[in-house]
Amino acid sequence: MHLLKNGILFLKMNLSTANENFRQLVGHNVTYSIPPFQRDYSWSEENWEELWFDIMAMYSGEEDAENEHYMGYLVLQDSDNKKFSSVIDGQQRITTVSIIVLAALNHLRILISKNIDSEDNTQRAKVLRESYIGYIDPITLKSRSKLTLNKHNDRFYQTYIAVNSEHIPARNLKASEHMLRKAYAWYGNRIESKFGFDENAGREITGFIDSLVDKLFFTVITVTDELNAFKVFETLNARGVKLSSTDLLKNYLFSVLSSDDPHDSVLDDLESSWEYITGLLSSESFPELLRIFWNSKNRLVRKKDLFKTIQKSIISKEKAFELVRDLEINSEIYANLRDPNSNIWNFKEKEALSQLSMFGVKQPMAMLMSAYRGFYDCERSTFTFILEAISVISFRYNVICSLPPQDQEGLYSSVAIKIENKELSTGQDIVEALGDIYPDDVQFTGAFAAKQLKTTNSRNQKVVQYILKRLSESVSMDSIDLTTNKYNIEHILPQKPKSDWDAFNDVKHSQCVYRLANMVILERSINKTIGNMGYSEKKLVLEKSNVSLTKSLVEKYDEWTPETIESRQQYLAKQAKGIWKINSL
Repeated sequence: MHLLKNGILFLKMNLSTANENFRQLVGHNVTYSIPPFQRDYSWSEENWEELWFDIMAMYSGEEDAENEHYMGYLVLQDSDNKKFSSVIDGQQRITTVSIIVLAALNHLRILISKNIDSEDNTQRAKVLRESYIGYIDPITLKSRSKLTLNKHNDRFYQTYIAVNSEHIPARNLKASEHMLRKAYAWYGNRIESKFGFDENAGREITGFIDSLVDKLFFTVITVTDELNAFKVFETLNARGVKLSSTDLLKNYLFSVLSSDDPHDSVLDDLESSWEYITGLLSSESFPELLRIFWNSKNRLVRKKDLFKTIQKSIISKEKAFELVRDLEINSEIYANLRDPNSNIWNFKEKEALSQLSMFGVKQPMAMLMSAYRGFYDCERSTFTFILEAISVISFRYNVICSLPPQDQEGLYSSVAIKIENKELSTGQDIVEALGDIYPDDVQFTGAFAAKQLKTTNSRNQKVVQYILKRLSESVSMDSIDLTTNKYNIEHILPQKPKSDWDAFNDVKHSQCVYRLANMVILERSINKTIGNMGYSEKKLVLEKSNVSLTKSLVEKYDEWTPETIESRQQYLAKQAKGIWKINSL
């Protein structure tokens, strides 16, 4: 449940939402910690430059200059004592703003070393540091920061950047440490170029930072636990705001794995496994991999319940370790199932996976993952048979009959578990178990006879070409290669008719123009001359086609009317029944 108020998304969960600038964020006497296994610092020069450009635009002096800059969402998880918050999302942004402040502090340090207004600049640096960064312990000279980075970045950040060290190493660093060092130097160079080294530089820098922290603001969402955080991620992601639920899942699993302080080598091995998975799939695909893998072995879990299910089920180090290892193995299966062009597939498998991709059907993925594990290596032909059957079922159920996809997923998951448990051991048994989502011939032909597919998007264009190709090849044994880009779709009744179409008023036109019977595959070289001709003129062009189903239309139909389209679609539906068919169902 959610409310939208004043442009800000409020979620009816146990959380709070507020707009806060950077001064307000760090002025609550709260310290912020990026969880140990959260993503490393990864912003690059492109990100630094974009932020700096936006900041400079605010100070341009132009009449239409913005007075504030929106930094996006910051998702925090409160601790019990309210003095400490974990940064669940937004760590790249809050770290970068801190680096800008530290670059300014470093310039003040240089001014002091050059004896430029040193007494006042020392006081200014002390105030800025204590207000926005933290303080330096007078005994250990270590930073006591308001911000703690993750396990890979914090030592470097606190040891060198947060204390404005004069000597920052450039060798033997992790990639993310290099990015922190470069960000610090990059912003340092920009501040030096802007303010220089004159007597007023310290005053101007301090005024700039003190003003900037009021201009950079975030939408801060504060949650009480990981489950609420996951719900926030899923809700915002569904609305186009990309937050990384992958990081949250990783934090939870690795916190379970590190509960008894394992040796660093164990965590390093698991980190490598994790990087392999996210490198193979991208972090955005990881939650979907996890859900599909889970559903291939366990009772169906919907997307919104995934994190809660993982929390309840993965409660020991052994289970977390097993899950990460299983995901590493299955990530490759998942990546290949999503890629019809992978070199592991034979021709029939490539065709079936290409069709599923074209149809936009994802519900069978958990079952296909289970079938792959069960049959690919030992009974390849069985896996191929299952995959081809799934393509036919998807065409009938999803593409033509447009039945509810949520009804499929539960059955696919239950069949996946039966494959896993060896309760279904043959391809025939598995396909028969899917009978409830295979529309019978009467339902299928009825839906096909009425089907319209608007060819106003590329997916529908590909689906229509595929349907007409299969129909033509079945009727006349044509061989039509759509990959050559030689063909496109011609609407007999044009999408924007001019004259010679008196049989179609506006209502009839909208009812007929996107019916499958009104479309043919036609060579591009012919189609470019056809325009919005009337049917009598189009016939002379269509008969030049080498596509038999297109050419036969001219021979069968002397005129093109709503009745003609209805008659042709009924004919095509009868042909389709025999093409997209599983004989045992």
